[in-house]
Amino acid sequence: MALCSRRLDVERVIEPEWLDALRADDPRAQRSRGDLRRLNCFMNSAGLIGRALRQFPAPKRVLDVGAGDGAFALRVATRRQWRNTELILVDRNGDIAAPVRDSFRAMHCSVEFRRCDALSGLAQIGDVDVAFVNLFLHHFENLQLKQLLTKIASSCRIFVACEPRRTPFTLFASRCVGLFGCNDVTRHDAVVSVRAGFKGNEVSQLWPAPASWSLSERAAGLFSHLFVARRL
Repeated sequence: MALCSRRLDVERVIEPEWLDALRADDPRAQRSRGDLRRLNCFMNSAGLIGRALRQFPAPKRVLDVGAGDGAFALRVATRRQWRNTELILVDRNGDIAAPVRDSFRAMHCSVEFRRCDALSGLAQIGDVDVAFVNLFLHHFENLQLKQLLTKIASSCRIFVACEPRRTPFTLFASRCVGLFGCNDVTRHDAVVSVRAGFKGNEVSQLWPAPASWSLSERAAGLFSHLFVARRL
């Protein structure tokens, strides 16, 4: 544990996550995605992003990068009680689940799914009022992450990221997700995610043109790291 703590204090460690290598229809992948939905609820990630957006006007156009099946974006939209909002969901795989699309429709929100790579596909989306990500930035090495943040900053006025917090405590907690019934994929990926997570002002240091933005970066909840950028 001491060795792990010293390593976390020095650097981020990026390793492949098993879920990214599995086919979408693989039973282990399907089980792991279910695990992640339950862990997201336990961590209250949607609540953290929703509260961060509370101080800003209701957006007309929203971008969720690494959106999965759209269920997380729906939780954020429901918490903020967005109406008549256009949501663009970006992910390399999958699609919007039918119940999620129906729920957006009931809120009078339009939703569009774009299957593309975040590093190459955001330029075609155009400007948005708000962009957010959940447990997504930690997949990238710093050079790619800086490129991604530059693309996001060029198209939005407000950006919120909820990511794993990289501390000895969260590393210990990540080794305990099996107590929630999580499968082997989730147990492996939880530890990998924390090692690749953030602390301090690591995201702020990679954000482009910080003088033109108001930046906030802090620990949030028990396990999360929250970054908020607002264009001045």
